[in-house]
Amino acid sequence: MEDTIAKTTVLKGGAFLIHDSKPEDIFIPEELSEEQLMVKQMTVDFIKYEIDPVRARIEKLEPGLAPSLLKKMGDLGLLGAHMPAQYGGTEMDTNTNSVISEVLGPSGSFIVSFAAHTGIGMLPILYFGNDAQKEKYLPGLISGDLKAAYCLTEPGSGSDALAAKTRADLNEAGTHYVLNGQKMWISNAGFADIFIVFAKIDGEKFTGFIVEKGTNGLTLGAEEDKLGIKGSSTRQVFFENMQVPVENVLGAIGKGHLIAFNALNIGRYKLGIMCIGGCKETINMAARYANERFQFGQSIGTFGAIQHKLAEMAIRNFAAESAAYRTSQLMQDKKAASEAEGDAYGQAMLEAAEEYAIECSILKILGSEVTDFCVDENVQIHGGIGFSEEYPAARAYRDSRINRIYEGTNEINRMLMVDQLFKRALKGQLDIVTPAWAVQKELSSMPSFEKVEGLYAEEHKAIADFKKIVLMTAGAAAKMQMDGKLVLKDEQEILMNCADMLIELFASESMLLRVEKLVHMEKEQPQEIYDAMLQVYFHDVTAKMTKYATDALASFAEGDLLKTFLMGLKRFTKYPAVNVKEKRRLVASAILKANGWCF
Repeated sequence: MEDTIAKTTVLKGGAFLIHDSKPEDIFIPEELSEEQLMVKQMTVDFIKYEIDPVRARIEKLEPGLAPSLLKKMGDLGLLGAHMPAQYGGTEMDTNTNSVISEVLGPSGSFIVSFAAHTGIGMLPILYFGNDAQKEKYLPGLISGDLKAAYCLTEPGSGSDALAAKTRADLNEAGTHYVLNGQKMWISNAGFADIFIVFAKIDGEKFTGFIVEKGTNGLTLGAEEDKLGIKGSSTRQVFFENMQVPVENVLGAIGKGHLIAFNALNIGRYKLGIMCIGGCKETINMAARYANERFQFGQSIGTFGAIQHKLAEMAIRNFAAESAAYRTSQLMQDKKAASEAEGDAYGQAMLEAAEEYAIECSILKILGSEVTDFCVDENVQIHGGIGFSEEYPAARAYRDSRINRIYEGTNEINRMLMVDQLFKRALKGQLDIVTPAWAVQKELSSMPSFEKVEGLYAEEHKAIADFKKIVLMTAGAAAKMQMDGKLVLKDEQEILMNCADMLIELFASESMLLRVEKLVHMEKEQPQEIYDAMLQVYFHDVTAKMTKYATDALASFAEGDLLKTFLMGLKRFTKYPAVNVKEKRRLVASAILKANGWCF
């Protein structure tokens, strides 16, 4: 590994693979300031007093309810927490914005309305709008007087956004673009005032447009009857000879992909954070029921099988939360550095989201998949009642499923992160070749039998070894491609294996750094509880890394070469066995005692 970098240096996106971070380099939620905790409490109160009493009405898509709630959030400053002060925003730091998103995570269908409005609805204008467009639209979007929607997906183009068929042609007078086409799965479409629309000028140049509600030729389909998030407005949007003023072109002509992809980066990050908040409420739900439900003369929370579920839900979410706030601080540091160099607020935000595209994809995948695990186990803990729509466990189960699909499917995100890593290496932005060669050289040398010592020494060694596994596997695959023996873009299974290793590496290292930092801090639980979570996670990740690497290596190597790789893999997976049963029981006991999330 390369030398640990100084805290003052802004770590590059994806560089966690080749750099060693220290606890003081990261931010953890236990460090929230008094001001940040006040914002958190305000958001908690908003859910308690404004959303909880009307959840049933939200689920029935009561006309005007969601936009009225957005307006109330605007009055509190929550819609513009990530927006420049000159347009009415409050310019809160990235960590505070992360807290707001996390707290709103359990707000059911309403979170879709909020996320679509503040993220993919507003950010394209902040990132790519000209001064006139920002002055015209951002104040209303920040106050909640205007609501936004984002029109990208079409019946024939989902993950392949550039396959869009919606067309824009300049009229003879040169004053308007005439749009024809349709979009589908558009969140907030039923009440949006502003639509961010993507179309191909002359059928070729993929371009963004700002379209106002009421424009002639703009019509909406009926509300979709969805599996989950039933209380969010989702409609098709149709354009028939719709004329959009040329001054409403968003960004540069033919550069709409930059708008689409950069808006999605921050959307993926926010989705991961929201999922973490949703998981906490799901764990609360599960713990309460486990304490209340009696079978065979005792609460089901006393049973080992239930304790295993509760502990595993918490451990996975704790790891995801650790990774999320680590990334939040990375983006905050990058944004601050860009502003110090003279970049405007919006440009600095854009650069931060773009820099950590790999980490944003990781968090989207990690958050959504941990949430799916938690809501599924929650239904199982509830038993038959969990299958009834009269109880919230069923709704949480349904609502969760969309998270693995929108903001780019988890499969697309896995392939994107590996592609980004290789591209950055080829451009010289990340030197993964040198450490990859060092791993190859190590494979041909005698293994070290030196005993590791010190607090969390085994975990630090495991992280170093996990990095070697990724470098060995990805490096070997890249070498195969260079030799013409492999075309990686056609080997999605291998890319997915590499992505899974990157995800587990980032999550486990983030968790270790957080637990190390907690040693010297006041916290909710005794340190042994955090140590237990850490050890269980590392025990399980070691097995996962072994499988992912074996699957990948056996896909392209054979004979003596494969044997060499597998011997190296065995060398790099030496984390000691853990009594996971007792460790999980320790974690579960804390959850049951607190009647919910307590970390």
